[in-house]
Amino acid sequence: MKATSRILPLLLMASSVGTALAEIRLPAVISDHMVLQAGKPAGVWGWADAGEKVNVELGGKTAQTTAGSDGKWALKLELPTGEGPYEMVVAGANTVKVQDVLVGEVWVCSGQSNMEWRVAQSERVQGDVAAAQFPKIRHFTVEKAVAATPQEDVKGKWVVCAPETVSGFTAVGYFFGLELHRNLKAPVGLVSTNWGGTVAEAWTSRKALDAQPSLKAMVERYDGQAAGFDEAKAQEAFKKAEAAWKEQAEKAKAEGKPEPRRPQLARSVASGPNFPANLYNGMVAPLLRFSIRGAIWYQGESNVSRAVQYRTLFPAMISNWRADFGQGDFPFHFVQLAPFGYNRNNPNADKRPCAELWEAQLMTLRSVPNTGMAVTTDIGNVQDIHPKNKQEVGRRLALWSLAQDYGRKDLVYSGPLYKAVKVEGSKMRVSFDHAKGLKARDGQALSHFTISGADQNFVPAEARVEGGSLVVSSSAVAAPVAVRFAWSEDSEPNFVNEAGLPASPFRTDDFPAATLGKE
Repeated sequence: MKATSRILPLLLMASSVGTALAEIRLPAVISDHMVLQAGKPAGVWGWADAGEKVNVELGGKTAQTTAGSDGKWALKLELPTGEGPYEMVVAGANTVKVQDVLVGEVWVCSGQSNMEWRVAQSERVQGDVAAAQFPKIRHFTVEKAVAATPQEDVKGKWVVCAPETVSGFTAVGYFFGLELHRNLKAPVGLVSTNWGGTVAEAWTSRKALDAQPSLKAMVERYDGQAAGFDEAKAQEAFKKAEAAWKEQAEKAKAEGKPEPRRPQLARSVASGPNFPANLYNGMVAPLLRFSIRGAIWYQGESNVSRAVQYRTLFPAMISNWRADFGQGDFPFHFVQLAPFGYNRNNPNADKRPCAELWEAQLMTLRSVPNTGMAVTTDIGNVQDIHPKNKQEVGRRLALWSLAQDYGRKDLVYSGPLYKAVKVEGSKMRVSFDHAKGLKARDGQALSHFTISGADQNFVPAEARVEGGSLVVSSSAVAAPVAVRFAWSEDSEPNFVNEAGLPASPFRTDDFPAATLGKE
């Protein structure tokens, strides 16, 4: 009897474990209040017991599959034409119901701190928050995660937009989504996956980085730093430092002085958010099966010192995402960085790297299909790397999307973009795309133009509108060969088109860049 009483709980435990393994589980992004992408099959996936049959139903549409030997399953579900709300029912050995599901437009919002920046941190936000009664806009925040290998799930939940919730949304993403919602009259889902202060290589898979010969030195540098880290020595050094700190803290307390700063354990660069592929693995890879319309991106500040490298890195990252999401060359719209004094405390520092990052972004716009670029030179703050007018940033991204992705051909969606240059004696004529109504925003003389001769010595220049183009000249340069516009990190120029959209910084020359060779 006693033996039986001991065995019974063990049998019950085994039974409960077996049941737990058999239970269907869904990833965090497939949960209550989610938005599924209209016009394409929805990716639905999860975990169950090996060989378990899984049936998914939503709005009268169904799909079936069987879990593999590893317990994983995935399928594509055709969606109804209406926006919902619907209930998704996932049935196998158990049944999981996902409530309040909408069908609309899904966008990934990613980058570093300027995309992470919340609605509550934006300027003039009180009215925006109070008016944010938009239950068809939904927001999913991916919890920050670093991983050495691609992960299968993230932590996060869908939140319905309301005055009580909107403050925590990505500001750029929200104002972008709000413009889409107002114009398309459709639900909008925003998947926010961001980490402040991070570099583009962290958001790119290791496979994609290794496929680029010009990025080899950068990747090897990271690998070398990781290989050179001695965990045992770090632990030993930390123990000594902490012991010394405790003595100092006790002494300070006895003397009524502030406690000294506590030491931190040194960690390998390989465990941090800026190691190649770490954020891709932890915060992008788990989303790859989720159907989306496209992505918006605000990043580059942490790559300014390596701007020439960004010409390769950024397009490689976009191609990587498109290939791995497996949904074609989906729209990828990004923010050209706002002016900021990266070297404002050093008057002798080279202020061209930021302009060269702008150039790399412009080159990406031109070379990578189905991209858009919101220029922000007029709404930045050279004293603050986080300019607070996120409303206009989101609106400008939405202009690109509405025009390019949703067929609104009546919209002016870009400011002037450099097209060509021609020498006319002592002057240079510069032509542009998106050039209707070229003017100065403030009615003053066009600013931040420079010109040079063959000596590459750029001097301030006069620029005037003439026949739909600009004529640029300087009395100090009799035989000009090149024009530059806003070619400094602190440039806040006034050159716009009829819609008031600012021109992108540009140069007409290919003189050696300041960041050339920076790995």
